[in-house]
Amino acid sequence: MNTQTITVDLPADILLTLNENENELKQDIKISLAIRLYRLQKLTIGKAAEIAGMSHYNFECLLSENEVPISTLTIEDVIKDAEKLM
Repeated sequence: MNTQTITVDLPADILLTLNENENELKQDIKISLAIRLYRLQKLTIGKAAEIAGMSHYNFECLLSENEVPISTLTIEDVIKDAEKLM
């Protein structure tokens, strides 16, 4: 995977405040960003999982734990698709 480095300025004491090391904070930020962008439908579940550094399955589990729907289909979408099959 090609990567792009983006710098984000945070308060100097953030690691101490959160009681995390730099790598843990980076991972938390990646996961939070992936969930948010997926929720906003800006990323597919596969691309969001890639950003989070997780497998597709593990990312789906994470979404479920955070009560984020895995599918964006509405009942109307399902009914329309079913009608097409008839």
